[in-house]
Amino acid sequence: MLILSRKLGESIVIDGRIHVTIVRVEGEVVKLGITAPSEVPVHRKEVYEEIQRSNQQALTKQSTPLPKLKAASSP
Repeated sequence: MLILSRKLGESIVIDGRIHVTIVRVEGEVVKLGITAPSEVPVHRKEVYEEIQRSNQQALTKQSTPLPKLKAASSP
C-alpha cells in the first residue's frame, strides 16, 4: 500500500488518467474529488463489494431450465 500525505486542494494522479483531489477536510472525514474517464468505474468500496457479491450470486444461482422447443418439420 502506498501512503501519501496531501493537503487541502492537492491531488494525486493514477495512471495519468485518474485524478484524486482533497476537496474538504471536516474533522476525521476527508472529502475526495475523483476525475476519471467514463470507461473507468469508480465506486465506494462497500458498493464495489456488493456489486461483486451480486455478480457472483448471479453466476452461481440455479435457474429454472427453459422448456425445449419442438423441432420444426420440413414442408
